[in-house]
Amino acid sequence: MKKTVLFLFLTFFCMTTFAQKHAVTGVVSSAEDGTPIPFASVVVKGTTIGTSTDFDGKYSIEVTEDAILAYSMIGFETKEVLVESQIVINVILLTQTTGLDEVVVVGYGTQKKRDVTGAVSIVDSKTIEALKPVKVEQALQGTTAGVTVTSASGAPGSGLDIRIRGISTNGDASPVAIIDGYQGDLGTLNPDDIETITVLKDAQAAIYGTVGANGIILITTKTGRKNTAATVSFNSSIGIQETSRKLPVLNATEYGVLLNEAYAANGEALPFLNVANLGKGTNWQDELFERAPVLNNNISVNGGSDKIVYSLSASDLDQKGIVGKDKTGYKRNTARVNLGADLSDNFKMKSSVIYTYIKRKSINENGLGSVLFNALNMPSTMPVYDSNGNYFLAPTSLGIEIINPLAQIADTYNDYNLKKLNGNFSLDYEYSKHLKATARIGFNTSNSESKTFSKIVDYGGKVFDKTRSSVNQNAENFNDYTFDAFVTYDNTFNEKHHLSATLGTTVFKEWGNHLDATGYDVPNNSWDFADIGLANGVSDSKSVGSWTFDQRRLSYFSRIQYDYEGKYLLSAMIRRDASTKFGPDESVAYFPSATAGWVISDEDFMSGIEEIDFIKLRASYGLLGSDKIDSYKYISQLDGEATYVFDGVLAPGTAIGANPNPTVKWEESEQFDVGVDIKLLNNKIDVNADYFIKTTNDLLIGNIPVSGILGVAAPGAAGPTVNAGTVRNKGFEFAVGYRGNITKDLSFKVNYNFTTLNNEVLEVNNGSGFIEGGNFGVGQPAPSRMEVGKAIGYFYGYKTDGIFQNQAEVDAHPSQTALGAEASPGDIRYVDINGDGKLTSDDRTNLGDPIPDVTMGLNISLNYKGFDFVAYSYASIGNEMVRNYERSNSNVNRLSTSLNRWTGAGTSNSVPRLTTAATANNIFSDYFVEDASFLRIQNVQLGYTFPKNITEKLRISKLRFYGSVANLYTFTDYTGFDPAASTGAPIGGGIDYGFYPAARTFTFGLNLNF
Repeated sequence: MKKTVLFLFLTFFCMTTFAQKHAVTGVVSSAEDGTPIPFASVVVKGTTIGTSTDFDGKYSIEVTEDAILAYSMIGFETKEVLVESQIVINVILLTQTTGLDEVVVVGYGTQKKRDVTGAVSIVDSKTIEALKPVKVEQALQGTTAGVTVTSASGAPGSGLDIRIRGISTNGDASPVAIIDGYQGDLGTLNPDDIETITVLKDAQAAIYGTVGANGIILITTKTGRKNTAATVSFNSSIGIQETSRKLPVLNATEYGVLLNEAYAANGEALPFLNVANLGKGTNWQDELFERAPVLNNNISVNGGSDKIVYSLSASDLDQKGIVGKDKTGYKRNTARVNLGADLSDNFKMKSSVIYTYIKRKSINENGLGSVLFNALNMPSTMPVYDSNGNYFLAPTSLGIEIINPLAQIADTYNDYNLKKLNGNFSLDYEYSKHLKATARIGFNTSNSESKTFSKIVDYGGKVFDKTRSSVNQNAENFNDYTFDAFVTYDNTFNEKHHLSATLGTTVFKEWGNHLDATGYDVPNNSWDFADIGLANGVSDSKSVGSWTFDQRRLSYFSRIQYDYEGKYLLSAMIRRDASTKFGPDESVAYFPSATAGWVISDEDFMSGIEEIDFIKLRASYGLLGSDKIDSYKYISQLDGEATYVFDGVLAPGTAIGANPNPTVKWEESEQFDVGVDIKLLNNKIDVNADYFIKTTNDLLIGNIPVSGILGVAAPGAAGPTVNAGTVRNKGFEFAVGYRGNITKDLSFKVNYNFTTLNNEVLEVNNGSGFIEGGNFGVGQPAPSRMEVGKAIGYFYGYKTDGIFQNQAEVDAHPSQTALGAEASPGDIRYVDINGDGKLTSDDRTNLGDPIPDVTMGLNISLNYKGFDFVAYSYASIGNEMVRNYERSNSNVNRLSTSLNRWTGAGTSNSVPRLTTAATANNIFSDYFVEDASFLRIQNVQLGYTFPKNITEKLRISKLRFYGSVANLYTFTDYTGFDPAASTGAPIGGGIDYGFYPAARTFTFGLNLNF
């Protein structure tokens, strides 16, 4: 018995000894340059047991002899090693930094980057991490050739406009965002949740048919990785914002001197008898701008096993405004769940759900009578408060729209809240090795509420005076879903012919409703009681409104991709779309495209050229569509206004609005692109170049002139919308990147890109030959136009030729009386463009346009041991902007450039005289059009990652601190707040009404991984 027990004990001991773990150590390094790879993942295959390398690429792990270690790192190929009896395993990972084997999302599928034949740009999570954008769109500024991003305001939560390869329509020119396969909204995403941003810029976007004309932005959110231990990442930052710019205006003494001069020039009594006592006075911009915090926290958990991958995250952003104190701000909270599971050997499931909550407060900005407009025009001689401690009332001599901007902010009350849930669910079934079927559904559902309160207030006879309090509330509900079902066949024949084919269908449906109401006589004239249920005042007109909508789109698509030996690449696709936005005869359209590529570097004649690692020529051509118009333009709608008589009493009612056009159809974009991709010097240099032509036909132009018999002059009525325009954009894109090592410990990367753009309107068939837009001053003609032969939205006004220096020059020049007043010495001299000997409205001409001729981006990164440094910049050259934030009133404050005004012959040939008399100096001319070219240092960041021996003691895997400055400095000659801003309108977008400046933000943060 004892022998049996001893035998069993020895057997168990031997088995235990056999299964015992032993330590394996080693170094993981790069095959490209031999440098260690920090934070590489080392995982026991089939388990969640793992570790990561330290900053020197070293690792240590306890494993059994039969274990298989999987070594992986983003940007490198995964390598697996059987442990056996090895105690030291040094691994060299092959780099994927060539990008050729990188998988690129191209819509309803993926491709290796070397096989892509379209114009595609990618922004990865590392770039997003370095830029730390508040909104996703900001990550595209200066990082992507052919893409421009502008903001209408620097206020917290304000929207951004993206334009891909120019402005191609007079309507909505924004691209469509596809998030994990479904149509979504960039504005509600947390940038930290994004893995990659892929921009489809050419005919390859034709797979999306009717929504692809303005380009497609594909968003892939972060997912877990198989056989990876759970990692917890916490990112936190705090920033201090301040204005990046203040405009030079007159102080009190300067204002007094110049106002006296203006009054004296017209023979009027001087308003200031002793200017010596005025001093500097009130600097309204100093009173208005303040430092404001921005807080951002993000936590995520990622991991996976053999069968399941997961990624969970939550974030909190709180950004205050640099103008408006507690009356402005933006809060965003997000929560995301991303799961993937292998249900069987053939079935795979993926899902991603994102919840977003947004709360925003804003002030009156970017317009006549806005807060910044008032701050620039309020004289510095006037105080913020009167002798009783109340806000000083601006006198009516300044005009009826200029009020104390601080009082304006104090009397502003509004609130906006948005709750949004979006996501997708998909199933993949592998019928065989070569055939896969995918079904997925994506959805968006959002509910928003807003409230605006107008209190009883008296500013002393201004347009903002309110004799009756009111509260306006509205609620909106928007929903949509996208259902995709497609099959993909992928096979290689005879080891030379590779074929991939996709066939599928898409159903898109969107619907929603809106309800708004206004209540009067709010109790206690207070925001605390601002609610429709408490405002019981009787209104004199309709104070409620509502609408609903329901739109659908049914699509079929197919794509074939073929390559021979990986050298000769062909792709063809076609999509059929049917939409309820258009009439029965025009509801269906077809969008075909084709692309081709030739990998020249794979040819035998290139084998001896060692400096060239890869070179590919590619070309694409196709048709894409756009349905971004208001719904139901093909039928009559009761959205006009009318007044009826019932029993002798006038009663307001509705009537037919815009005339219908049953033949209205899609805008169609014809796109051609030819490009080259090159990699040189052992893949250290990347070069991409493209030449493109994008011609958009059948632009939708509204209010086409028709007979007055049709009632188009009634309130709310208009002429029909007709496909009657054409716009062409063409240009050249170039991007180059270089990476290398200066020393063993010091590595660097430099990326530079530029884009040239020529925009030209080819057709405006609306009777007049042009479309007007934008505003300038009060009561003046629209300053922007869309007209054949010019850039869309070009500025149309009078050209100047200096200042009249004496009466002889005035007498020798054609009369300017028709422009508003006869000229005198010191006034602006306008050019007689048509040479008819008189100055009239016919002498208006092209004064420039807001579309840049060239945009550029330069990005630099350095790594030295634990330190990392990045700098991002971008530039815009050749764009003009209209200065429209100065009130044409003699008593308002002025820019300090007025100190250089004309005071006599030879004193100035650029700034006119000052006078209270009527002149033509304020009509729209190139005097108000400025070169808005700029170079902006977008972001500079310095970080330090603590070495492994320190983080191990703290039981964490990574600890990094960093400091950054966003919007560090803008080099420009433009005198306004922000040369990079735009209203976003294709016609009138470059008019500056007093843009809210982009904030300079100093940020300090940490990245912590467990």
